[in-house]
Amino acid sequence: MAIKKIVLANPRGFCAGVVRAIEIVEQALDLLPLPIYVFHEIVHNRHVVERLSRSGVIFVDQLEQVPERSVCIFSAHGVSPAIRDLARQKRLHIIDATCPLVTKVHLEAIRFTKAGYSLILIGHPGHEEVDGTMGEATMHLVSSIQEAETLQIANPEKIIYLTQTTLSLDDTAQIIKALQKRFPHLESPPKDDICYATQNRQNAVKDLARLVDVILVVGSPNSSNSQRLKETSRSGQIPAYLVNDESEIKLEWLEKAEVIGVTAGASAPEELVLRIVNYLKSLGVSLVEGMAIEDEQVHFSIPQELVQLAKLS
Repeated sequence: MAIKKIVLANPRGFCAGVVRAIEIVEQALDLLPLPIYVFHEIVHNRHVVERLSRSGVIFVDQLEQVPERSVCIFSAHGVSPAIRDLARQKRLHIIDATCPLVTKVHLEAIRFTKAGYSLILIGHPGHEEVDGTMGEATMHLVSSIQEAETLQIANPEKIIYLTQTTLSLDDTAQIIKALQKRFPHLESPPKDDICYATQNRQNAVKDLARLVDVILVVGSPNSSNSQRLKETSRSGQIPAYLVNDESEIKLEWLEKAEVIGVTAGASAPEELVLRIVNYLKSLGVSLVEGMAIEDEQVHFSIPQELVQLAKLS
């Protein structure tokens, strides 16, 4: 094996929305009595979910699984109005960990619907974030150039697109281009819906791909932004592999690599990156370098309902 160096992407790993969501669950564990329920995985990372489960958190995929009057945390991906209505009917004590950047897209959907626009949502069908956003208003879901080219809209004169926050910048740009060609009056949201962390991590991977022979992306398969990092790496003609942790690395991936790049999705803990670095060191790599650090300086506050519930408990 000819590995000489590891290069770590920057930025990588947790974004502000993920930090906030995990802090909400951890503070709820400290301040509130068990059981504490979380609707869907709080973030899409197996290790995070397993750790919180061991601490007593109960993750559910159906709100019907949550007993009445229980504490229930909504995941970072957001929920639809129908879920919120059901939570009220069950008299649940809700703590909302929805990422504020996802909430922004929800509010756009409501605002533009009221203004008489036809809405297009660019996103992946079945993703929790997409399900939540589509629950806010009537809209058309588009996930490919082919769908964009054949889309039928009743009111093409007043039309706007929104996007899932964790998409590929390059793929989304191509879909938007196809939509603009089909609908000349198409408008864009006032501010890009793809979140700052997704953009920054994809840009970092593009830079990383120019320095390395293979890229390891730390993240879970159901993490959209982690999957997009893998795709972004491969679009630069660099082999890339998505792994939960070091146990999933296959040595044949590394056989011809002299320089290995490592990055992490926005829901992957830094400890997993360090575990992978230590594993690679055990193979004989001694040199570890980091790309220039970009401090994102973004922080989201903890919701007041957590504080209020703590006072009542």
